[in-house]
Amino acid sequence: MPAASYLNDIYFDWGGVTQTASLLPRYGIQNPLVVTDRHLKALGIVDRTGLSDYAVFDDVETNPSESSAREALERYRTSGCDGLIAIGGGSPIDLAKIVGLMVEHTDLLASYAIVERGPAAITGDVPPLVAVPTTAGSGSEVGRAALITVRDGRKLGFLSPKLLPVAAVCDPELTVSCPDSLTAATGMDAISHCVEAILSPRANPVADVLARDGLTRGVRAIRQVRENPQSRRDREDMVWCSVLGGLAFQKGLGVVHALSHPLGRFEGLRLHHGTLNGLFLPEVLRFNANAKIEMKTVSNAVGGVDPASFFEDLLVALNLPSRLSDLGVTESHIQSSATLAATDHCVATNPRPFSEVDALNLYRRCL
Repeated sequence: MPAASYLNDIYFDWGGVTQTASLLPRYGIQNPLVVTDRHLKALGIVDRTGLSDYAVFDDVETNPSESSAREALERYRTSGCDGLIAIGGGSPIDLAKIVGLMVEHTDLLASYAIVERGPAAITGDVPPLVAVPTTAGSGSEVGRAALITVRDGRKLGFLSPKLLPVAAVCDPELTVSCPDSLTAATGMDAISHCVEAILSPRANPVADVLARDGLTRGVRAIRQVRENPQSRRDREDMVWCSVLGGLAFQKGLGVVHALSHPLGRFEGLRLHHGTLNGLFLPEVLRFNANAKIEMKTVSNAVGGVDPASFFEDLLVALNLPSRLSDLGVTESHIQSSATLAATDHCVATNPRPFSEVDALNLYRRCL
């Protein structure tokens, strides 16, 4: 099937999922652990990859945790695995990355996070990972980062070239069966990656080009695919928005993600990351209005209108929540999250300084 090499190998084809097993010899994988969730396994997607005879770990939460990663690691070791296949959205893919990290990195998991010792501490080998995304959103299939809630309750980011999947099998057909609500939420995740990559002050012209293209595709297709879920062009463009956003945000993200990450740690709320990103996007765009040149780029991609107003209207059109209170978030949740948001690793690439007071104010504006 068609293939291209960027940071990793990207296989993009309708029905490409059925060729996943045939790719393993190219990457030296003989006995993989398949990481997915129970719903996807029940849908038969593992069977379609041709990998159902291998060890499977399907206990992945909406927001993956260290405890689940350690369970998967035990399955990896007892099954004598030599590689990983992640099938699903960002949660299974991120969990698989963390499992791979822990195979030879045996210190306290949190110590490898960006806000702790960081990428320099990730020096050992990591087994090859092939990612098979089933949603168009996280971009984790082409990214060097992973998010997980560690034992002390923090939702932390991990970053290293070693965490990059060796290959991504991007099959738009897998996204057709997604409910409208999930298509919208994951799509807003991909779109937010493109927006925040554009706004990042780091110099990376290649990432800027990718982010602009991804954003243009995403804001057009996300509406169209809601009206016509079977549209091949729109499904393809949403998958490309995810891939391009995942490639582009190597340039850095910003306050949208800094606000979202801490709220993802509340198990009782089970908040979807993409839903949160979409909700925060309008107010964060207003907060970052000083980035005038970059904001003009975002405006051009969404039709020349005010970006904050555009995304407010888009949330309504997609029937996505626009208030945190609609998701069960309370004042106590945001008070306990403000410090974590202000110290999140994504703050470093926001175009404007961001404090704990700013975090609390933005949370309250969105409550």
